[in-house]
Amino acid sequence: MQLSVIILNYNVRYFLEQCVLSVQEAIATIDAEIIVIDNNSSDESVSMMKQKFPDVKLIENKENFGFPKGNNIGVHQAKGKYICILNPDTVVAEDTFTKILAFAERQNNLGIIGCKLIDGTGEFLPESKRGIPTPWVAFTKIFGLYKIFPQTKLFNEYYAQHLNENETGKVAILVGAFMFLEKELYEDLKGFDEDCFMYADDIDLSYRALQKQKSNFYFHETTVLHYKGESTVKDEKYMKRFQEAMNFFYQKHFKKSLFFTFFIQMGTWFFSFVKMFQGKVKIKPSPESYVFYSLNEDLSEKLALTLKNKVSFLEIPEEKMVNSCLIFKGKKMEIILDNQYVSFKKCIKIIETLKDKSITFKILPKKANFIIGSNSRNDRGQIVKIE
Repeated sequence: MQLSVIILNYNVRYFLEQCVLSVQEAIATIDAEIIVIDNNSSDESVSMMKQKFPDVKLIENKENFGFPKGNNIGVHQAKGKYICILNPDTVVAEDTFTKILAFAERQNNLGIIGCKLIDGTGEFLPESKRGIPTPWVAFTKIFGLYKIFPQTKLFNEYYAQHLNENETGKVAILVGAFMFLEKELYEDLKGFDEDCFMYADDIDLSYRALQKQKSNFYFHETTVLHYKGESTVKDEKYMKRFQEAMNFFYQKHFKKSLFFTFFIQMGTWFFSFVKMFQGKVKIKPSPESYVFYSLNEDLSEKLALTLKNKVSFLEIPEEKMVNSCLIFKGKKMEIILDNQYVSFKKCIKIIETLKDKSITFKILPKKANFIIGSNSRNDRGQIVKIE
C-alpha cells in the first residue's frame, strides 16, 4: 500500500466529515487507506463516521490521549509505505497526494514534507514552513522582529522566509496539520513524543528528523485549506499548554540556563497571552448578500430560506469560476461553493485567489446538509445546517 492518511479527531464532527470526504476524493486513484482516530469526542463524530463512512477504519479511544499519542495509535495500524498526519479541520485538493507522492519518490534521504496551507479566508499560513526555534529565533518571533526585518536573515528564520510561499525547498520545521513522511522513518523516530500533550510535538518530530540527517521540505505545488481556529480554542488552558510545550522542547534539545529559562517563560507567557486574546470570537455582521455557485436551483431556494436572505444563483462553467469571482472583490458578501458542482481543488483556488476582507466563504460538501467555513484563523468555524 502506498499511503495511509491519519486523521486524529476531537469534537469537530462537521469539519471531520468534510475532511474525510476530500481525502476520499484525493486517494481515489491511489492504493491508500484512511484511518480516523477519535479521542473520546462528546459530539456525534463517531456515529457520523459509522453512518457516512463505514469503510473507513475508525479507532475509538476511550479518553483524550492528546495529539502525540492519538496519532501514534493510528500510525501503529497503518499499512502504507508513506503516512500523512492530517488535521480534521483541513480540506485537501483532489491531486494533493498524487503530487506529493511523486515529489517524495524523487527525493533521497527524505525527512518530512509539508505543503502550502491557507486559512478559511484564503490567507497563507506562515507556519507552513519554519526554522528551528532556537533562543534567538524564538526572540525574533515573540517580539515581532521577523515582521520588521523580513529580508534580513538574522531575523527571518522563524517562518523560513528564505523561501517564498510559492517556492519549494528545504526547511527545518513543518506543522502538524499536514506532515507527510515514510512510515519507516516515523517508526525510527518512535513517532511523536507522548510526553508532550500538544503544540511542540510537530517541532520536536521535525527537529529529530533533522538530527537523523534527513531533509525536510516545504512543497508549494499543492494548497490545503486549514481552518486553523477550529483545532483549539485559545483560552487559559491554551496558554498553560503552550508554555508547557515550549518549555518541553527547549529542555529536551537545548542546554539549560537560568537566563534562558526566565526568557522563555516570560516570552511564551506573553506570546500565548496575545494568541489567547486574538482567539476570542468577534461577532461579525452578516453578509449583505450571498452568491451560490451550483447547478441545483432547488437547493438555492432552501439556502435562501435558511439564511433568511436572497441567494443569487449563478451557473458558471467551473473553468471560468476563478476569474468570474473577481468581480465580487470589495463587496460585503458570502460565496457558497457547492462541492457537487465545484471540485475541492477549485474551491481552494477560489478562496485563495479571491481573498478579501469583505468576502467570506463557505463550502457545501457533497451529500451534506450543511455549509461550513471559517471567517477568521482565530475563531471557531461556522456551520449552518440547511433545513
